Amino acid sequence: MLGVLDRIEDNKHAVILIEELNEELIIAKEKLPEGSNVHTYFNLVQGEDGKLTIHSINEKATQEAEQQTSDIMAKLRAKKTGSKFKKK
Repeated sequence: MLGVLDRIEDNKHAVILIEELNEELIIAKEKLPEGSNVHTYFNLVQGEDGKLTIHSINEKATQEAEQQTSDIMAKLRAKKTGSKFKKK
């Protein structure tokens, strides 16, 4: 199961979105794997108690999302032609 680090709240809690379950997982920021940043994807596992935990960073999904964002930004920059209003 995949989760993505959406945000860090109060510099204490990490909010991970799990689209498959349409849920949030909130954990202490210190429990994030080394190298985690906002928009990092994680492989999650469900324990016998039903709780989800981070197994590892999913490098492939993270890189694909970064590439997709980069491609969209490049397209937007290419379309930018400036303002249609003239300065006086």
